[in-house]
Amino acid sequence: MDLQTNPYRKMIAMTVSSILKEANFDTTEKEVLGTLTEMLQAFICEIGLLTKNYCELSGRSEPLIADVILGFVDMGFDFSSLEAYVKSGKHTILPALQPQQPQKQLNMLSAGKKQTLPSHIPAHFPQFPDPHAYVRTPTHKQPIIDYESVREKAAAQKKDVEKALTKFLAKTSATHNLFDTEEGNIFPLIALKPPYPPYLSALLPQDQIFDPEDLDSDPKSLIMQQQKEHKEAQNAREEKLEEPMEEDEQPLNDTIKSEDNAQSNAFIDNPYLAATKMPSKDIIDVC
Repeated sequence: MDLQTNPYRKMIAMTVSSILKEANFDTTEKEVLGTLTEMLQAFICEIGLLTKNYCELSGRSEPLIADVILGFVDMGFDFSSLEAYVKSGKHTILPALQPQQPQKQLNMLSAGKKQTLPSHIPAHFPQFPDPHAYVRTPTHKQPIIDYESVREKAAAQKKDVEKALTKFLAKTSATHNLFDTEEGNIFPLIALKPPYPPYLSALLPQDQIFDPEDLDSDPKSLIMQQQKEHKEAQNAREEKLEEPMEEDEQPLNDTIKSEDNAQSNAFIDNPYLAATKMPSKDIIDVC
């Protein structure tokens, strides 16, 4: 035990010091004082335990002086000189114990107001901890949303994607080598596939077409298909008009017109809504 934290142990140490002073001792070592204090504390505890046992054996709750005497006799201690020592008045009287405030434990993580126990929890149960321990405890790192970090992250991801795609193409397609050696896979380069004719990409307008792969199909085939459907619709309409109409077929005239309108709407006459027209081969040859 620490003498600074236990007041009873401190009083026992003061008692041992006063007894040593009465026995004409001027100084004492700390280890010796601690040993004698421990011995006196053990002796007092044993006397108190025996006194309590004899008190309870007699059917009483409060001990008497007779119980203390029986305790001394049980331990084999001669207490005949104890009365003369008390009446001599040569011993020092120790001051009374001063009430001490219990040391308050510092709660460094106190945040918010503690919640009281609900009605279904008994009152002897421990109280709830601080609210930060169970209300909201983030366990993940907050995302970085500043502009510079996002740009750097996006650039790094784009670089990694391009690097991975380059390696994939180098392994799955035709490649060139920087050095004419037997080991052709040391520094592979993606083989270039030149378009034919090579000047076609420079002649085609690229205002709205950023990537040819974005188109679902060829614009030239779409135009030809629209023209073909328009011609078929016109031929079907002419054949229906040339056939003689009877009285029973008169109500079908409206349906024929509606079908003609629907088929004519399939061909887009608006140049802003139509598909892109590719230049013909004759114009390319002339250029």
